Amino acid sequence: MRLQNIVPSQVILQEESPAVEENVRLMKPPGPIEMIPVNQQDDDKAMDQFMRMWTSISQETIKTPTNKTVKDLKSYEKSLKKMKLRAEDVAKVVPGRILSVAIHPSERRTLVASGDKYGNVGLWNVDDNLGEKEIYVFELHSRSVGRLSFCPWNPAHLLSLSYDGTVRCGDVTRSVFDEIYRDEEESFSSFNFYSADGSVLIVSHWDSTLSLMDRRTPGTTYEVRSPVDLSSPRTVSVHPLQRELCVVAGAGDVCIYDVRQISSKKLRPVVSLPGHSKSVSSAYFSPVTGNRVLTTCADDRLRVFDSSSPSSTIPLLTSIRHNNFTGRWLSRFQALWDPKQEDCFMVGSMSRPRQIEVYHEDGNLVDQFWDENLNSVCSINIMHPTRSILVGGNSSGRLHVFRDQ
Repeated sequence: MRLQNIVPSQVILQEESPAVEENVRLMKPPGPIEMIPVNQQDDDKAMDQFMRMWTSISQETIKTPTNKTVKDLKSYEKSLKKMKLRAEDVAKVVPGRILSVAIHPSERRTLVASGDKYGNVGLWNVDDNLGEKEIYVFELHSRSVGRLSFCPWNPAHLLSLSYDGTVRCGDVTRSVFDEIYRDEEESFSSFNFYSADGSVLIVSHWDSTLSLMDRRTPGTTYEVRSPVDLSSPRTVSVHPLQRELCVVAGAGDVCIYDVRQISSKKLRPVVSLPGHSKSVSSAYFSPVTGNRVLTTCADDRLRVFDSSSPSSTIPLLTSIRHNNFTGRWLSRFQALWDPKQEDCFMVGSMSRPRQIEVYHEDGNLVDQFWDENLNSVCSINIMHPTRSILVGGNSSGRLHVFRDQ
């Protein structure tokens, strides 16, 4: 009967639902979301203690990296060798593939966060590993969380950006995730803090635009927005000293822009960083002086540029051969500077045994983090700004925390 296209008796065929168009973006309703985790148990005392802990460590004096924190290379290597991965320091924090990771700058507690492809944000109190791991998951967005950061000047705030066109700020003192930026027409790719106090953000849009938004201004729209000659901007990084400059990575191009010139007119780059033959997944200024720019490209190269004179030319200093072909099921690599050691950076690796690599800006391999408890590719990695802690996120929602024992 099946071959003759005859419907069996007493069987009703349901009509197929129409396919959802790809250009239709589902978004969470506008407005704040209460800080209530989806995995919270009936007893909410643990959550209350967690929020009090987050509030308490956010009142510490926050140390910022300086030239004095940069060690000589041998001392830095020794500090890396002391960092180990214990079995209890591996946890599934979010349901889906990790695209962003953040670490609280506290000197006494280890609090990490991750965002996944489904719009979830997970928070993990790593120090509480005696029993069941203390992990809280929040459904904040409807699409991938491409950028996640504790505000360096007020780490009681956790900012999350999603491809669904929203930016939220989780304020633990008020137990709410406020919606601070919303665009129902275009989606976002990344953000960085533009103003020195973290109140103004510069946001990159997938439609080749940059916008400035002020968290102090009522409403959830931008202050000013400008198109750029850059296809599909992926990351935006603000110069740590000359904050009017930002470097943006796009599909095949990397450009430095003067943020003060953002207007309704097309924004022209101050200078371009040449030589990338394929899509660039990230570009970041070095965290202390901004004298270097680190890029990760799909042409299997990690590049370091001299940005000490960003208004003229940006010469290439180092080009490192590196397998950046992660495929469609893994998050793309994004090499990132160590904020404590601005001449060194970390990046994921496709090599076996699975590992996270640390390079010097001259191209030499400084160290490799690998362990029997690390059996997957960690594409997204971040270092603590002052402590010997490395957090790596993989494509199954797991975080791996290497730290000094």
